[in-house]
Amino acid sequence: MIKKALFPIITALVILTGKSTSAAGFPVAEIPAADLYIGTASVDITPALPAALDGQMNVRIATVVETPLTANIIVMDSQDKGKSVSSTVLISCDLVAIPAELRDMIRQSVAAKITGLDTRKIIINATHTHTAAVVRDGWYTLPKEVTQVKSYQHFIAGQIAGAVKKAWAGRKPGTVSWGLGYAKVAYNRRAVYRDGTAKMYGNTDSPEFKGIEGYEDQSINTLFFSDESGKLIGACINIASPAQVAESRSTINADYWHPVRVSLRKLYGKDLCVLGWIGAAGDQTPRPMYSQAAEARMMELIKGDRKVDHEYRKTDLSSDDYMNEVARRVVNSVRDTYTAVKNERHKSPLISHSVEDLELPARIVTADEYETAKKMRDEDKNDAAKAIQLSRRIAWNEEVMTRFDNQKKNPRPMYTAEVHVVRIGDIVLCTNPFELFTEFGIQMKSRSKALQTFVLQLAGPGTYVPTKEAVRGGHYSAIIQSNRVGPEGGQLLTDRTVQMINKLWP
Repeated sequence: MIKKALFPIITALVILTGKSTSAAGFPVAEIPAADLYIGTASVDITPALPAALDGQMNVRIATVVETPLTANIIVMDSQDKGKSVSSTVLISCDLVAIPAELRDMIRQSVAAKITGLDTRKIIINATHTHTAAVVRDGWYTLPKEVTQVKSYQHFIAGQIAGAVKKAWAGRKPGTVSWGLGYAKVAYNRRAVYRDGTAKMYGNTDSPEFKGIEGYEDQSINTLFFSDESGKLIGACINIASPAQVAESRSTINADYWHPVRVSLRKLYGKDLCVLGWIGAAGDQTPRPMYSQAAEARMMELIKGDRKVDHEYRKTDLSSDDYMNEVARRVVNSVRDTYTAVKNERHKSPLISHSVEDLELPARIVTADEYETAKKMRDEDKNDAAKAIQLSRRIAWNEEVMTRFDNQKKNPRPMYTAEVHVVRIGDIVLCTNPFELFTEFGIQMKSRSKALQTFVLQLAGPGTYVPTKEAVRGGHYSAIIQSNRVGPEGGQLLTDRTVQMINKLWP
């Protein structure tokens, strides 16, 4: 054990050499302490209409754009005497997920425009709005008249690459601040019943209702980027809830992130770049599971539009009014946090960015699960009237069947997950490609040595990673069709992420 007297020496070593040293004296990470340069950009990625929408089991066609979809970009570049020594590109997209082929396409497009940038250190995440166009090829059978997936992927990659180039060219000296606030946005959406079963969005007014299955995380973690004059130019807002207020609509909509951006730009300037980061939220929703009537009444009172009591129960909590209410809560929290931290700006924070491809054990498909998936597939596929409309559900079950067949050749399949860990001064950002249940994110935050830990999911193609309790309860987000990785893999992901974080704080 290192004596306390040695810690100042180790700290000085980190500052002077730019290297973090372990208790055994070995370097564990390169952490350049250099001047921070910031570049920002926002770009429209709204698809041409008509467009099929991603995120549900049935084919939905949008012919109306209610709000634009955007990709928002912040470039962090540490420079020593005018030379770049470490760069990270943060890209948040109003999409349901970031499939690997889209991620690679974006990185390749950026590489073609910017020489010398390490594209492996480009982090791309989705806000998980279910009212964005399909980006996952082969998941739906699409009509010929709608925007096709490959075409839309190329459009997104081109738009983002151009915006990254703009942000890169516009880098200027800047500062970063961080803060923690709270707002009621996330509601655990898995209801548990007396017989031990669970259901996503299950009824809570049933006599059989026992409780809500798992955790909720109401923290709002925010990174603030400012220029040399102190003007706020960028904000990354980390919320443990997907953007799913408007999820059942057949329109293009960025969900609650659109009114969040509009409100923050009114406060801090029309060019403010706002990145939406979804925390570990595989079992969360922004819509309440109970007390809906009380929520509706308060929403109307806040609007100043009192209605007759019996109408509250009819109020649609997937409406624009409720979306604006969620945004109001987020904006108030971010504003309060910024007011508290805005004078604590860091112009030369220690920055380290590591990336690992973690090999996680895939969830094994049982014979019973195979038979259930096959039966569901056959029922949908053999009904011509259903087959096209339910093409996503057919593919969902066929994937399980394929996995079962592949297990005969490889009984211990693995799933590769790209994980980023980025230290910025006293805080850390860690990513995963999944819809990760909140329990895992809370473990990461609790066990992290960083002052503040931002957990960012859907920096990849998605698929749920449930807890053991959720698997026992069953239903949509915790069944084999929804899980490429199960609870065992989720715990290994958590443990390895914590290890990656903590070696930056020896």
